[in-house]
Amino acid sequence: MSTPAPKGTGFITPSDGATYARIMGVGGYRPERVVMNSEIIEAIDSSDEWIQERSGIKSRRFAAKDESVVDMSEPATRDALVAAGLEASDVDAVIVATVTHPYQTPAAAPILADRLGIRGAAFDISAACAGYCHAVSLASDMVRGGSARHVLVVGVEKLSDFTDPTDRGSAFIFGDGAGAAIVGPSDTPAIGPTVWGSDGSQWKTISQRDSWVEVRDGDLGWPAIGMAGQSVFRWAVWGMAPVAQKALDAAGVRAEDLDAFIPHQANMRIIDAMIKQLKLPADIPVARDIAETANTSAASIPLATERMLREGEVAHGGLALQIGFGAGLVYAAQVVVLP
Repeated sequence: MSTPAPKGTGFITPSDGATYARIMGVGGYRPERVVMNSEIIEAIDSSDEWIQERSGIKSRRFAAKDESVVDMSEPATRDALVAAGLEASDVDAVIVATVTHPYQTPAAAPILADRLGIRGAAFDISAACAGYCHAVSLASDMVRGGSARHVLVVGVEKLSDFTDPTDRGSAFIFGDGAGAAIVGPSDTPAIGPTVWGSDGSQWKTISQRDSWVEVRDGDLGWPAIGMAGQSVFRWAVWGMAPVAQKALDAAGVRAEDLDAFIPHQANMRIIDAMIKQLKLPADIPVARDIAETANTSAASIPLATERMLREGEVAHGGLALQIGFGAGLVYAAQVVVLP
C-alpha cells in the first residue's frame, strides 16, 4: 500500500499578533491578618531577633481560614484591570501561577475567570516562586503570537495552608497574598527576553514533604512544604545573579539603566548578595517587601511591583529587572517596562 500524498489545497492562515507586548497594569491583595514573629517563635523555640537576622522578616500576612487563592486573586485582578484601563470582558486568557491551590484539578484559573465573567482560555502553571516571571513570559508570547490580545497573569499563594508551624527551618518564612498583571500589545519593546531554566536534580531541596499518594497510603495527615535552607541559600546567592545579568544582557540594558530591581522576596540576605554581585548603583530602588510580607512565592514580585508603584518609590514607564527562583529548582528573569 502506497503512502498517500497530502492534498496541498489548504493553507493555515497565520496568526495576527502584536509586534511587542507590555505589562499594562498591576494590582495586589494582602490578607487582613498581620502575623508578627512573636506569634511564630514559641512553636519553633526561636526569637524575633533570630528570624530577622536570618531572613529579614518582621511580619507576614495570613489569609483567613475560609479565604482561598481564588478569593485573593479576585481583588488583585480587579485592581490590575483598573490600572490597565480595561474591563474583564477585554481579557482573552487567564494564567494563574500558584502551588497552593488545594485541588489537583480543576485549576484555580477557570474558577477565577468565571467569577470575572471571562470565557477565554484559563489555566494554572506550577513554577513555585518563579511562577510569575514564567507566566509573564507565556503571556507575552501569547500576545505576540496572536492567540490572545490581553492576558491576565496572577501570582497567588496561600502558603499558610502548607506550612508546618513547628518546623524551625521554614515556619517563619512563608506568607499569603496575590498579585496580578495585565499583559497586552505594545508599540515598543516592553518585556525583554526571558532567561529561564531548571535543575531538577535538586528537586528535594524545596518540596512538599510527601506525595499525595504517600499521604493517602500512609495516612500521613496534611503535607507541608519543607526546605533545605542552606542549600537553597547557596544556590540563590551564587546562581541567580548570573541569571539576572543574562536577562540584562538579553534586553540590551545595563545595570545603571534600571529604575528598579524587583527580585523574588525569598531572603533579605539573598537580595543584598545579588545587589553586590550585579554591582547595582546605590540610587536604584530595590524591593524589600519581605520584611512585611515574608516569602509569598509566586505572589512576591507582583505584590512588590504594585506597592512600589503605588507608593511612588519607582517611576511609571521605568525599566525594572525582575527575577524569580525557587522549588524545582527553577528560575526565570526578564527586564520589563513598568506600567
